[in-house]
Amino acid sequence: MLAKIHSATIQGLEAVPIKVEVDSYTPGMQARFTIVGLPDNAVKESQERIYAAIRLNGLRIGSKSIVINLAPADLKKEGSGLDLPIAIGVLSSTETIVAKEEIVAHAMFIGELGLDGAILPVKGALPISIKARSMGLKYLFVPKENEREAAVVDNLTVYGVSRLQEIVDFLQGDATLQPTVVNTREEFYSNQNTFDFDFEEVKGQENVKRAFEVAAAGGHNVILVGSPGCGKSMMAKRLPSILPPLSLRESLETTQIHSIAGKLHRDVSLISQRPFRSPHHTISDVGLVGGGQTFMPGEICLAHNGVLFMDELPEFNRSVLETLRQPLEDRIITISRAKYNFTLPCSFMLVASMNPCPCGYHNHPTRACVCTPGQIQRYMNKISGPLMDRIDIQVEVESVPFEDMARAPKGESSAAIRERVVKARQIQLQRFANHQNIHCNAQMTSSLMQQYASLDDECTNVLRTAMTRLDLSARAYDRIVKVSRTIADLEGAENIQRHHVAEAIGYRNLDRGNWIEK
Repeated sequence: MLAKIHSATIQGLEAVPIKVEVDSYTPGMQARFTIVGLPDNAVKESQERIYAAIRLNGLRIGSKSIVINLAPADLKKEGSGLDLPIAIGVLSSTETIVAKEEIVAHAMFIGELGLDGAILPVKGALPISIKARSMGLKYLFVPKENEREAAVVDNLTVYGVSRLQEIVDFLQGDATLQPTVVNTREEFYSNQNTFDFDFEEVKGQENVKRAFEVAAAGGHNVILVGSPGCGKSMMAKRLPSILPPLSLRESLETTQIHSIAGKLHRDVSLISQRPFRSPHHTISDVGLVGGGQTFMPGEICLAHNGVLFMDELPEFNRSVLETLRQPLEDRIITISRAKYNFTLPCSFMLVASMNPCPCGYHNHPTRACVCTPGQIQRYMNKISGPLMDRIDIQVEVESVPFEDMARAPKGESSAAIRERVVKARQIQLQRFANHQNIHCNAQMTSSLMQQYASLDDECTNVLRTAMTRLDLSARAYDRIVKVSRTIADLEGAENIQRHHVAEAIGYRNLDRGNWIEK
């Protein structure tokens, strides 16, 4: 008897439908179990898991030969998520169970089987749920741990199941299952304003807070340079608390990526806060950009719509840092390998931190630096000029003296800063409403800069002087103009003024030549 079961597998950041076709027959000699359709080792090994799960749940399929085809046959099938649909297909084909056709024909199944029949969680439940709805299916059966992320999709009945026997009883009409219902909007908006870190806990460092406010308002990249212990990492962790809230579209996009990477917690249905990724400096190229023999999203993709924090930037491998250049410009990355070619979104804010020199105390007010100018130069050269040019805001972080730290009152709260940031972003959203994929000033192209960030003669003269004195590149010029536009937006000014440009130039004071000569 032939049985057909709907399922899906993940290819890149999308779910691809798979039709599991199972045929069973009485063998002339020894019974066989054959899987065709380009299965990988994890799929081939499903035979032992499926047989054990069926047997240990009191079901008997007899000594029949079973042929399983995973269509389309020219697509590589990876992972263990096809265990459950194969098991349902085997039980139906061998007539071990008599499943309700009105359910099976309109349902998709996904899940890994344990030897005892437990249904274990899989990656990518959300994109699979979206695919099931787009195919016009009515039901989706997923592991219990994945039910909340899958139930985010409306117009689809999602059942979270923990054991094979539960599905068998339900398909035969011997038991009922309660569908999982998630109030997506209520849960999404209720968790948007809860943060573990707040800027009001930061005493002093007003110039750094201002730089973060400008960066958040325009989506600009930031690098913090300061001695050990001055608070670089502490303040970077608070940046998500002043970024504009995620939109529902951004949240769904971000959640899909984290679902495929297996980074979602069981009780999370939608990611409601912007991601903050902080990879260790020993990360590889593949770990940062994604890929591998079996594709996985990298850190820059996981930071999509959020923040990528790279602490101790010069300690990262040079080749790893250079992979950031194209994603920072294009906000997408194309990963080409022998077996696949995927284009991934990676629109993130880069926040980096570093010491000013190998010993860490160059320009420190109380501790002497023991590094020579040549050592400082070599240390700074670990970060290439093109990469530094792509960082809009460069800030020197100074240590706060004990007396100031002890007497200082609480700082301005993240909520107050965020309110100003949101107002500036709303101005930008209206400005770029007719321009696709442009949402903030940092994303402006040269033509948009001429249209929305033109400089008068006074501003041009100020910028010309700075370009000559600091020996800045053409890309640095663009960054200064974009940051100037953001500062003007924070003030609600229609045109860029002289003091906006002057402040933006101040955020380039860590350019290599200027920094070493200080």
